[in-house]
Amino acid sequence: MNEIFVKPAVGAIITKQTDNNEFILVQDRKKNSADGTDGLLEIPAGKIREYENIFDALRREVWEETGLHLTQIQGEENSHSLDIVGNQTISISPFCITQNLSGAYSLLLHTFLCTAEGALLEQTDETNNIRWMERNTLKKIVDNSPELIFPLHVQALRKYLNQI
Repeated sequence: MNEIFVKPAVGAIITKQTDNNEFILVQDRKKNSADGTDGLLEIPAGKIREYENIFDALRREVWEETGLHLTQIQGEENSHSLDIVGNQTISISPFCITQNLSGAYSLLLHTFLCTAEGALLEQTDETNNIRWMERNTLKKIVDNSPELIFPLHVQALRKYLNQI
């Protein structure tokens, strides 16, 4: 039997405050795949490379997709590393973990709350229309039209937008 395993991934809910308004970074998905997800609204996210530190993976994916540098990853300060007999491990507490149980590919997404700095890219090979969206505007989309959002990001966004 040929087993296929879930792929670990990271995602970032990146926020900023401007004039008493909260904004969340979003982008339009551009993967050129036949899975029907191109054009959906998404947060920066991507797969973790073998033996890559999860926080390094998050920084890399955010930089590749947006041009931003993460200044804070909530929970990173509480992570713990351990090296036992040549096996280095890290324990983490992401904001939300979401598993894709069916669809184009099997992912286990670890989403973190973040802040960032830098200038946004206009587009990349994987994203279009990278922009800051006002919190209430995004909440309306999440609440009323979740089908417009990449499925793995809906639950984390819903959790974040409903916590305050």
